Amino acid sequence: MNDEGLSYKQAGVDIDAATESVDMIKKWVNKTKRPEVLAEIGSFGGLFELSTKYKQPVLVSGTDGVGTKLKIAQMMGVHDTVGIDLVAMCVNDILVHGAEPLFFLDYISLGKLKPELVESLVKGISEGCIQAGCSLIGGETAEMPGFYNDDEYDLAGFAVGAVEKSRLITGNTIEDGDVIIGLPSSGIHSNGYSLARKVLLEKAGLKLDQHIESLGKTLGEELLTPTNIYVKSILPLLENDIDIKGMAHITGGGIPENFERVLPEGLGAEIDSTAIPVLPIFELIQQQGQVKKEEMFRTFNMGVGFLITIPALHRDKALKHLRDKAEKPIVLGRINSQIEGVVIE
Repeated sequence: MNDEGLSYKQAGVDIDAATESVDMIKKWVNKTKRPEVLAEIGSFGGLFELSTKYKQPVLVSGTDGVGTKLKIAQMMGVHDTVGIDLVAMCVNDILVHGAEPLFFLDYISLGKLKPELVESLVKGISEGCIQAGCSLIGGETAEMPGFYNDDEYDLAGFAVGAVEKSRLITGNTIEDGDVIIGLPSSGIHSNGYSLARKVLLEKAGLKLDQHIESLGKTLGEELLTPTNIYVKSILPLLENDIDIKGMAHITGGGIPENFERVLPEGLGAEIDSTAIPVLPIFELIQQQGQVKKEEMFRTFNMGVGFLITIPALHRDKALKHLRDKAEKPIVLGRINSQIEGVVIE
């Protein structure tokens, strides 16, 4: 008989591995550090000093996950990009209101805590924070044996940004005749993967390591392409005397549902589907699954990850600025008071 009794480690939770993980991720966290950060990683709380550049600061927060895209990462054993997706899904949401992302928190839950895996995940989160210009100031890693299998994990993220109250963007100034500009996506981003996996892996029987000619890469590489982060293209636009009236991050629900969230009552939007640069991955899903066009547009971004609404008078100036930021903006449509909702033609 063992007189020493059971330990936490024998129950499946390794505190030493957790300590090792913290040591391994410090270098990635430090890469994101802004001057306003007042505490090192490992404190009970993340400390961030709000800049005095704001006279009436409004804090804007957002939280999200990566969804079943994580299944693809786990099947491929590639874990250093989904952290970018995690940051993107949160910071793009708060960017819609004109907010500058300030800091980010993560939550990682795993069946078995493997320090190298945690480091890979945090490396991606760090890269996402660098792209967004925000600091990773804290998080939580939870080892949950019996809840997840040893090789399974989930991610959640939390972003906080700030915007001057007088410059808060809500969509309430949108009016008839305003122009809608779209920014291209890098692929599926982080929504619709349950349908994508059902069609491509189950119905069509494609393999993740299979090279797909129309994609120019393997299916797995395409499906793990990180979500675009639009912060460094949009924030300078807000400083450029361009009247941005409303913005939308195109996630689950596609263009119709996400753009409706910023439309004032009594206004509709006309979207020209022929102007959208539909990516090959969406054509592959539609063909292999015989998915209807309407279902595709309400599930996926279809090639457009972010929408901006501006007065027609500011169109050319906005397009030039975005091209200078290496974006490929597309004029997608206009606001129309004669229709209801978002109409994709």
